[in-house]
Amino acid sequence: MSPKEPLFAVMGPTASGKSALAVALCQRLGGELVTVDSAQVFRGLDVGTAKPTPEERAAVPHHLIDVIEPTEQWSAAQFAAAADQVIAEVRGRGRVPILCGGTGLWMRALVRGIFEAPDIDPEVRARIRGELLTLGPVALHARLAAVDPEAAGRIQPTDPQRIGRALEVYETTGTPISALQAEHGFREARYRLVGVALEWPRDALNARIEARARAMYARGMVEETAAALAKGVPPDAPGLAIIGYRDAVRLLAGEIDRAEAERSTVVATRRYAKRQRNWFNHEPDVHWISPELDPEQVLEHLRARGAAG
Repeated sequence: MSPKEPLFAVMGPTASGKSALAVALCQRLGGELVTVDSAQVFRGLDVGTAKPTPEERAAVPHHLIDVIEPTEQWSAAQFAAAADQVIAEVRGRGRVPILCGGTGLWMRALVRGIFEAPDIDPEVRARIRGELLTLGPVALHARLAAVDPEAAGRIQPTDPQRIGRALEVYETTGTPISALQAEHGFREARYRLVGVALEWPRDALNARIEARARAMYARGMVEETAAALAKGVPPDAPGLAIIGYRDAVRLLAGEIDRAEAERSTVVATRRYAKRQRNWFNHEPDVHWISPELDPEQVLEHLRARGAAG
């Protein structure tokens, strides 16, 4: 870790063009790309996670892609530990690490440190985990929204791990996890982040999201999902809970048709992009810039902020 040396980043909403810009910056700086994406860590799920193209991977080294199986799950702390190691190795080679992705919590954990939850009452944990299995995560997400609407707004109703953790903290301590996180504040500066995010007009970003979502179906996301299921990946595995894949699972199960699956993916992705925009709006080290800037202009912006720090 080096809090003095700037750590450049291209963050922001899905479908905003982060990867292409980050690759261009790496090429100009002698850099290597460190992916900050909780979907691209899964092996075998390529189309629906918009992983970099073979051409992009050949252009510059990419890290923290394809590191776990769809049945596994990484926490923000696990990501931060892995990213620490990659950043140190890249700098050790005399090259420049550049973060790229849209998973805000992972980025914050890396840069500011991770919130350590209090010890959980084992009886509370067992009960809530049992209720997740019997009642389902959507029902418990509604319960969370009643006691901690801020946390519920950040957690998807299909994320049982984070829903359970937030309820466990509340029922053990009587304090919402969002309040404890705010008190912690992620204030420990582990790196000096200098980041940008591409600020598209809302309608333009929505159009990009729809085009990309439909292209994923055309390129074989449903077939990729079927292949994962055929290999024994459970339909409720963490990897298949990703936006798009969960609709493909429902399509393959005969619950919805292809048109509805595509519409559902578009709507869910737009909502996710809205949450990402809200998140990065509260990150002081990430500045919004016009997507019309060319890579040289972006690089000048990053260097100026890095030197000023």
